[in-house]
Amino acid sequence: MTITFITGANKGLGRETARRLIELGHTVLIGARDPQRGTEAAATLGARFVQIDVTDDVSVAAAAADVAEHEGTIDVLINNAGIPGPIGDPSTLTGTEALKIFDVNVIGAVRVTTAFLPLLRRSPDPVIINVSSGMGSLALTHDPSRPESKVIAPLYTASKAALTMLTTQYAKALTDIRINAADPGHTATDLTDLTDLTDLTDLTDLTDLTDLTDHSGPQTITEGTDAIVHLATEKPGAPSGRLLNRHGETTWS
Repeated sequence: MTITFITGANKGLGRETARRLIELGHTVLIGARDPQRGTEAAATLGARFVQIDVTDDVSVAAAAADVAEHEGTIDVLINNAGIPGPIGDPSTLTGTEALKIFDVNVIGAVRVTTAFLPLLRRSPDPVIINVSSGMGSLALTHDPSRPESKVIAPLYTASKAALTMLTTQYAKALTDIRINAADPGHTATDLTDLTDLTDLTDLTDLTDLTDLTDHSGPQTITEGTDAIVHLATEKPGAPSGRLLNRHGETTWS
């Protein structure tokens, strides 16, 4: 039985990933900051809830200890938690805002990965998936035919570019673990009714900024999880250090 831990899994793409992997036979651990939402999601899906705040070292360590006590190992770690940050004119951005976005989207993945590495290394085929975005690709954000080129989101895009680079560095260094990144693509979710994008402290499961555009994504939420599910269910020996969307491998640049 494959044991999978997903951060930010109480709603959105994280929850849909959990649902699909459970249907495929995985034992899924729902990682979420909010106990009520996390418990409700886990009960509905048939998963186990593990409280985790990816911005808090103590919380991350406690989550890893919880999993060590109950499951003893994990096979797949999905770093899904993320927040979008300010959208539009960057002239008033602050260091505090930048630190907040990077703390969740990049440093959060570092915290969780470090804490869960001992559990992953007990697996015969350990896998890490970082949920990134095409919004972090230089090529896609400079292609006028792509939706990624239409959004100005300085901190989000920079953080996702950093996460994809982080993925390649981990993949080079940790050759005993398969480490890849997933780009969900332009996906419609339930987060598109937001009117105030300056206070997003509770949106720790957002993985694609294009989710915020009028619930308009051409992909369903299920399609948005295709790349994640594919990477979580690959056979042993599959390559490491890749960025995949639902159509296959895509460009890092």
